[in-house]
Amino acid sequence: MKSMLTLTLAGAFAVAASLSFAQGTAPATTAPAPATKSANSQQERMKECNAKATGMKGDEHKEFMSACLSGKEPAKKMTQQEKMTYCNKKAGDMKGDDRKKFMSDCLKA
Repeated sequence: MKSMLTLTLAGAFAVAASLSFAQGTAPATTAPAPATKSANSQQERMKECNAKATGMKGDEHKEFMSACLSGKEPAKKMTQQEKMTYCNKKAGDMKGDDRKKFMSDCLKA
């Protein structure tokens, strides 16, 4: 009986030692890398774009977010009054039919 207990304990130590040895030689697992600065800037960009997109829904929201996140934020659409002012300045000293055609094309754009 004493020899059985001795053999059992010796076997247990042998198993424990082999497990310990195997764990010591195995390549260490690495923890995931901490979040980088670029990930944080992407998160910040997402927050900013979402704030700017308030009130937009559906395709308009999707297109705006895509453009905003890629850094190609679409230009704000001009009101009709702003277009008229802009086109008048561009037309300068034009007169007659040339001015009419220019203004028509400019206001359609």
